[in-house]
Amino acid sequence: MKWLYGLLCLFFLILFHEFGHFLAAKLFGVKVESFSVGFGPILIHKKIHGTDYRISLFPLGGYCGMKGEKDFQNAIEAKLPQIEAEKDSLYGIHPLKRALIGFAGPFFNFFFAFIAYSLISGIGYKYYTYSNSILINENITSSVAKDAGLESGDIITSINGKVTNDFSDLIQEISVRPDEDLILTVDRNGKNLSFTLHSEMDKATGSGKIGIAADTSKILEKESKKYSFFPALGHGFLESCNSVILTIKSIGLLFKGVDLDNAVSGPARVTEMLGTTVKEGFSTGFNQGLIAVLSLMAIISISLFIMNLLPIPILDGGLILIAIIEFVFHKKINPKIQYYIQFIGLAFIALLFIIGLQGDIKYFLNKN
Repeated sequence: MKWLYGLLCLFFLILFHEFGHFLAAKLFGVKVESFSVGFGPILIHKKIHGTDYRISLFPLGGYCGMKGEKDFQNAIEAKLPQIEAEKDSLYGIHPLKRALIGFAGPFFNFFFAFIAYSLISGIGYKYYTYSNSILINENITSSVAKDAGLESGDIITSINGKVTNDFSDLIQEISVRPDEDLILTVDRNGKNLSFTLHSEMDKATGSGKIGIAADTSKILEKESKKYSFFPALGHGFLESCNSVILTIKSIGLLFKGVDLDNAVSGPARVTEMLGTTVKEGFSTGFNQGLIAVLSLMAIISISLFIMNLLPIPILDGGLILIAIIEFVFHKKINPKIQYYIQFIGLAFIALLFIIGLQGDIKYFLNKN
């Protein structure tokens, strides 16, 4: 069942993305010839106001078929110097409108994350953690924290000026700052001390670490802050922006020696993670399950937002880039040039797919 749950979550995120393209196309006068829930053979369809609405066999997202999407290919085959298009087609409208249609899909992924984080902020949740009193493993000859002078029993009260109230706060602040300078404020027997150290990067995950452990002698039950409607929206927006920053930062870590098999997840692993989160989350209670699922879906949605905006021709970012170039230079790009550029995009996507697939295979083999 967890695979079914995972597929449904992933299906929704992709369909929501396509719905963004659909609304923008309608808004800017591009004829939407088809909008399908799912892929593959058409099971049910009905034409309304010129758009063929479909339910297809495979529930793996969906697609928004706009008029003129094949004009690019037709121009290539006919060896035309520019794409010839009708006014109500994708390549027949103003370049900025085409750019906004391309942006609408990724934007809807960001919008979903905003909704998800806002709901989480409004609902509130309980969580279990440990105190911000740390332990240093004395059997380890060297660790960042130990070398900097930290000791077991020290209470870390802030990191880079941000207050840390428990061990969850510590992990959150340290993990997102790999290979960075950190200033730790510590309470040692009632005396405030300050330590400066440089975090290490866990090459298996890309997260930061300093070599500390939690004092597990006492478990703390805590409750997140619960916001009213408008503050929840504000907090949801800030969380979405923070997720974007962290995702971009994570992409940068791929070039710093992170284990790509662990860092890049393919569709199988993403589906399994979503399914497991749904199954295990709701087993502990509805609110806990909802929070867990919304959190993971928001993270994946932000990743889709970033990835689709990459300036690669076969992605939305490529469509946006070419449209902006045409707008700036007041000239349509030769289809042949676009065609050759697409090979770069295809190579990049193929590389990511192979890395993700390889990582998925290793993950499931090691799991079994």
